[in-house]
Amino acid sequence: MDSRLLPDNPYLLLTPGPLSTSKGVKAAMFRDWCTWDDDYNTLVRGVRAELVRLAGGGEELTSVLMQGSGTFCVESVIGTAVPRDGRLLVLANGAYGLRMGIIAERLCIPLTLLDFGELSPPRLPELAKALDKDPAISHVAVVHCETTTGMLNPVAEIGRMVKRAGKIFIVDAMSSFGGIPMDMGGIGADFLISSANKCIEGVPGFGFVVARREEMDRLVGRARSLSLDLYDQWKVMEDAGGKWRFTSPTHVVRAFARALEELAMEGGVAARHARYLQNHQALVSGMNRLGFECLLGPEHRSPIITAFFCPKWPGFSFRGFYDALKEKGFVLYPGKVSAADTFRIGTIGQVYPEDMSRLVEAVSMSGFAE
Repeated sequence: MDSRLLPDNPYLLLTPGPLSTSKGVKAAMFRDWCTWDDDYNTLVRGVRAELVRLAGGGEELTSVLMQGSGTFCVESVIGTAVPRDGRLLVLANGAYGLRMGIIAERLCIPLTLLDFGELSPPRLPELAKALDKDPAISHVAVVHCETTTGMLNPVAEIGRMVKRAGKIFIVDAMSSFGGIPMDMGGIGADFLISSANKCIEGVPGFGFVVARREEMDRLVGRARSLSLDLYDQWKVMEDAGGKWRFTSPTHVVRAFARALEELAMEGGVAARHARYLQNHQALVSGMNRLGFECLLGPEHRSPIITAFFCPKWPGFSFRGFYDALKEKGFVLYPGKVSAADTFRIGTIGQVYPEDMSRLVEAVSMSGFAE
């Protein structure tokens, strides 16, 4: 049996997060931490500094950690960054882009939603037209890797258009930061959002925002929520040397610090991206060989998660397929596309090309292959 698979951890999570983590990350949670202690606050300061470095920045950037899931972090940015007289333009091509629109509506933020459907990237001429037509638009938001389908959106091209128009650019890099090389300056992002349990390979419990310091300074008094006030959270972390406003997920933060160390030991984001690409390539070639078809063309696929059509073969059901593979040590992800019957397989976390080969072999022996 794979040494990572134990009675209390009987399968690999082939999902976009939570994902399979290392023994070192799990072990980091065995110690208790005090939220007021200097040791813990020093740890938080180190995490924040490393996130800025990974985003390609120096003194012009800053970072802030926020309790909760990735969606909490997205809501904290939208609810704090957009002023009362602003308007948010969301480019959506999947469930997570649409969710940003729902957040804006719930917070009574004026919204322009461009929905391109689940199988197309954002169309830049339509973005240009919207920006030209409505000068009230102050902020533009897009998802980098739309895990509904696994599509990688052209954030650098979008960012250039947004900055030429003089707008603030929000990038939901939830499923890509730490696993795909990116530079905030290069993509023109003012706010970059991600979560502990994605490509940095920590565990769930908090998200984070890397932002231009100049833009953060403008956010005082804008928040529409107490708990999700991004500015107040940042200001306390800045002024109190790493302290959080409210009780922080101390064990999760320590695990994340360990995950950052392991990212560096692997060779950084470039090396992790190379591993994820190898995982993806091994998965796609193996599944294609067994007769499974990818939802997206190769030009749109990310190395994060891949959507496959559920085949029309007699007797195939996703539930049966899922259960058969879970028994063999692999957990997949159901589909989320409204226009097609699909399932998804993640290729991030503590998984390697040989795991993809073992998965393909398990699929071939499952009784659900062609």
